[in-house]
Amino acid sequence: MAVLFISDLHLDGARPETVERFLRFVDRRARGAESLYILGDLFEAWIGDDDTNDAMKPVIAALAELHKAHVPCAVMHGNRDFLLGRRFQCATGCRLLGDYETVDLAGEPLLVTHGDLLCTGDAEYMALRRTVRDPAWQKNFLAKPIAERRELAERLRKMSRAETAAKPEDIMDVSQAAVEETMRRFGVRRLLHGHTHRPGVHEFELDGSKATRIVLGAWHGGGHAAIWDGRSFSLETF
Repeated sequence: MAVLFISDLHLDGARPETVERFLRFVDRRARGAESLYILGDLFEAWIGDDDTNDAMKPVIAALAELHKAHVPCAVMHGNRDFLLGRRFQCATGCRLLGDYETVDLAGEPLLVTHGDLLCTGDAEYMALRRTVRDPAWQKNFLAKPIAERRELAERLRKMSRAETAAKPEDIMDVSQAAVEETMRRFGVRRLLHGHTHRPGVHEFELDGSKATRIVLGAWHGGGHAAIWDGRSFSLETF
C-alpha cells in the first residue's frame, strides 16, 4: 500500500471546490493507503480548536472516518494553522507532528517538514514566525473572543499577501544552505516539504553522496500529492 504526503491545501469556506476535492481524496485515495501525512497548511487559517467554523466540519468528519478505517493520519503545523491542538487531535484521531519528523520508508529515513523553516532568506517572515510560535503570544491570542481572533487573523493574512507581492521570488524559496545543514543534522539523504508551492524533485550532491529534495504543490486549482509505492516516489496532480 502507498504512503501519501500532501500539504498546502489552505482549506477555507471561500473555496468550497478545494474542500470537496480533499473530501474525495480522503474517501477514494487515502482509505486505501498505508498512511497519510499532511505537512502543514491543511487550513487557510486556524484560530483555535474552539472555533465554530461550519465549513470545516466535513473536513474534521472525514479525518475522523479515516481514523475509524484504521488509516493513520499525521498532521504537521503550517504557517497558517499552527494553532491546531489537542481538541483537533481528539476530534479527528490525527497525530500532530513537530516541526521535523523522520519517516522510515523501506529502511531509509525520509525527513519531512512544512518547509517554512528552510526559507531563512525571508527575515521578516522568520521574525513573525518566532512571534506567533511563542507560547505566551499564543496563550494571549487564544484568550481573545473568537470574533476578535478572526479579525486579527484576517489582518495578518492581508499583511502577508501584501508583503509576499513585494518580495523577490528567490527570498521566499528555501535556502540551499539551510536544506543541506538540516539534512546533515538529521542524517538523511531525502527531504520532503511543502510551503513554497513549487512542486518538483531536486537532486544534488551532499558531502559526496546523492541527495534528493521533494517539494509538494499547493491545492489551488488541483490536488497535489507525493506517493511512496514501496520502492520509489512519484508526484501526482489530480
